[in-house]
Amino acid sequence: MTQAGPSPAQHRTLGQQFHVLHVEDDDLDAMNFQRAIRDSRWIGGVSLAHDGIEALELLRSRNLPHRLVILIDIRMPRMSGLELLEQLRADPALAAIPVVVLTTSTDDGDVAAAYRLHAAGYLVKTNDRDHFRDAIAAFEHYWSVAVLP
Repeated sequence: MTQAGPSPAQHRTLGQQFHVLHVEDDDLDAMNFQRAIRDSRWIGGVSLAHDGIEALELLRSRNLPHRLVILIDIRMPRMSGLELLEQLRADPALAAIPVVVLTTSTDDGDVAAAYRLHAAGYLVKTNDRDHFRDAIAAFEHYWSVAVLP
């Protein structure tokens, strides 16, 4: 008797590459993220937007890969990460895309607002390089096995 390969649903749990839309206005922070994922086998690519307005333009252009996770900073010019999250959740075409906050803010109000707007996670950037790498590794691993819309 031959055994069939994994079903499509089972295959999804084995790990798949995904694309990140990184919304970050600080070039050094963007570079640190790129450095942390340099050897990633799960992040297939990164697109960078410098604020929420640029991110919305990219998302609405539909030029991004399907397996997408958005990683946003909160404090940005023109449109903050929380304003972007609010816009995403109000747009039926974009509302289901998972969004993870990556910010220096530990403010309880920012955390509460992000989760109220259905952020999928909230990670804090620190100056501790090992902590940052661990946070990014956890982000990478989780989304490689998560079933995405």
